[in-house]
Amino acid sequence: MALIDNGIYRNGHRVADPASLEQTFDALDDRGGLAWIGLYRPTNEELTAVAREFSLHPLAVEDARKGHQRAKLERYGDTLFAVLRPAWYDEENESVEFGEIHIFTGPTFVVTVRHASKPALADVRKRLEGRPGYLAAGSEAVLTAILDEIIDGYSPVVAGVQDDIDEIEDDLFDGQVDPESSKRIYQLLSEVIGFQRAIGPLSGMLDALLRGAAKYGTNEDVQDQLRNVYDHAIRITERVDTFRALLENALTLHSTLVTQEQNDAMRRMTRASLAQGEESRQLTRASIAQGEEVKKISSWAAILFAPTLIASIYGMNFDHMPELHWVFGYPFAVGLMVVLGVVLWTIFKRRNWL
Repeated sequence: MALIDNGIYRNGHRVADPASLEQTFDALDDRGGLAWIGLYRPTNEELTAVAREFSLHPLAVEDARKGHQRAKLERYGDTLFAVLRPAWYDEENESVEFGEIHIFTGPTFVVTVRHASKPALADVRKRLEGRPGYLAAGSEAVLTAILDEIIDGYSPVVAGVQDDIDEIEDDLFDGQVDPESSKRIYQLLSEVIGFQRAIGPLSGMLDALLRGAAKYGTNEDVQDQLRNVYDHAIRITERVDTFRALLENALTLHSTLVTQEQNDAMRRMTRASLAQGEESRQLTRASIAQGEEVKKISSWAAILFAPTLIASIYGMNFDHMPELHWVFGYPFAVGLMVVLGVVLWTIFKRRNWL
């Protein structure tokens, strides 16, 4: 059932508890007074019945039917239509959640239409019923009390967001650049921007109510309460504006830290690459030096191999060998060894093998 609470008030006292909208309309016609009707996600038929009974403007009714409206205050003749965006902090998920309340107020009625389970307005009704002198001021007293309740409900949200920002700042000043931190900053910044949209119009709404107080004969006590709520709204707005600036700075700082970390990583990689390159150059120089030594050894081995080859050939014990009994055989063999060695030395020297 969409009808959550329903009462008829006269001189600030509850005089009837109708069980249905039809009974409410009948009681209001018979006894007069102020009808305060609380609806939760009403059907089209119920909202149409209320609109018909109190001559609500079709545009305002359409907004209440659709929901998803920005916070605003509109006047249609002697009827005020207000949209409020209450907020609460979800400790488990560390997130800010938003609801929506539509309020129609006229000389003889207050109709609240809620589109979220929070916040319940039973506490507001109970407090006002305990102050019949204030409640006797009429529908504007009820509207002011609801505004006060919604704005007071922002204080725990501000405290929760402040704690989240403190945690983010601690991480940043500790030099942590966890990618999850960036995600958390974006998420919190998005919630703060949503919070700004919820509370941003409130100062203008309350200022408009105060400026129209004299014209519409608003009770002095109600005006005093409006001023108090207005001051509170300004303080909350300023705090949330500060939160947005802090988070934007935190996002900039986080990006700077990430860039610095990337630069440090690149420098480390560069130093490692240079060290590896130096090691490769040292290995290359060692290989070149080793190759030079091998060339020298190979060159001298080749030079020594030539005389050895000649000597081994002429050292064979065969009777029939050319030039074996030749008088100049020995000088020829020795000379050949020397000549061949000099020739090989000259070739290797020119090729820088020696």
